[in-house]
Amino acid sequence: MIEPENNIFIAGASGLIGQACEKILRERDYNNILTPSRNDLNLISPTEVKSFFNANNIDVVILAAGKVGGILENKNYPLDFLTTNLSIQLNVATSAIENDCKKVVLFGSSCMYPKKCHQPMREQDLFTGELESTSAAYAVSKMAGLQLGFSFNQQYSSDKFLCVIPNSAYGPGDNFNPESGHVLSSLINHFHQAKERKLDDVTLWGSGTPRREFVYSEDIADAVVFLLEKKVHTSDRPINIGSGVDYSISELAEMIKSIIKFQGQINWDTNKPDGAPRKLLDCSSMKSLGWTAETKLFKGLKETYQWFLENIAHKQ
Repeated sequence: MIEPENNIFIAGASGLIGQACEKILRERDYNNILTPSRNDLNLISPTEVKSFFNANNIDVVILAAGKVGGILENKNYPLDFLTTNLSIQLNVATSAIENDCKKVVLFGSSCMYPKKCHQPMREQDLFTGELESTSAAYAVSKMAGLQLGFSFNQQYSSDKFLCVIPNSAYGPGDNFNPESGHVLSSLINHFHQAKERKLDDVTLWGSGTPRREFVYSEDIADAVVFLLEKKVHTSDRPINIGSGVDYSISELAEMIKSIIKFQGQINWDTNKPDGAPRKLLDCSSMKSLGWTAETKLFKGLKETYQWFLENIAHKQ
């Protein structure tokens, strides 16, 4: 389904997963890659998106763009998360259909699964229960995007849309802003700042008991390219992409504390929300196809922190 001569458009190429997809593709000699910046292409504008597709002979679309953030930002700006993601998905998908692109990769999120979902979460568990309230708007926008792809596949007996659900992504190029970043990248920044300021302790949100599965961004990109090269179809159901292992937020914090070499104490503010109690994906579909994630969390954290030191820390 994907060939070296294909023109590949990565929407959101400056983001965490977009950067990783470009890196993996170029390492495998896919060189006809379009990576317009936000200044070059406003994905919220139907006119700009349509003009971009009309001007380029695009074969494959990897839609890695979207508005993402942590619990606080999701809580404060639910309308922004809903409308921005809906607009981007609709604009890109519509133009891809009109220009007869061969394949469109859509990304879902583990927060699409019900809050009280049995673990690990299977693809068939989607749409079976109430969502976690702190991320409901974002989750609904991503569910709508996947349904858009499935609806096209169903109505036109097609496999154009390939829908995947990666669990919590992290890696070089992540958003380390404590106000808008996800838990892992925010913790890296938090512990780094505490070490630099020689603080005696840090206070973290919640109880530390929720469990999360983290997937290195380049593993996610590798999975996407694997699926494209294997010509895997997802006509009416997405495919989970995970590492197969989850950790409590407390365990994650201790691991990051060790890597950064922060010597202080960790306190937990239990008045702050925890989010869903556990989010571990059932990745048996990917395993049956012959793919598993390679990057262990500790190794990925060390590489992520090194990138942070080289690209972010000196700017703060």
